[in-house]
Amino acid sequence: MSDSNQPPAKEFHHIGLRAMEPQPDEDYVPLTRVWVTDPRRHPHRIEYLRYEPDSHLDEDFKNAPHIAYKVEALGPHIAGKDIVLLFEVGDPPFAKVAFTREDGAYVEYLEFKPGRTWFKE
Repeated sequence: MSDSNQPPAKEFHHIGLRAMEPQPDEDYVPLTRVWVTDPRRHPHRIEYLRYEPDSHLDEDFKNAPHIAYKVEALGPHIAGKDIVLLFEVGDPPFAKVAFTREDGAYVEYLEFKPGRTWFKE
């Protein structure tokens, strides 16, 4: 029996930082008009995000770093929180993604589809 007072399990996935110049091996996210790198290929688990000039996202969001966690299900992690973005990413989608604002920071939660881990897999 699980203790309902315990927060749901989450696993560190990456830190996201804004990039101003193109990065090697970027993938494109049309919904947010951003190019992203695969953080699993970076020794410090950094994902670089390079936004198109017409990205609709707020400049505060684009300029702020974020921390990302892999989770089994988004619901328990985002319930009652300030949700900034909620969408599926990839074509076909490989994950459901939620960005929240918690304690003054942006936090990303990734619920991966079975057998999928990133854009090209």
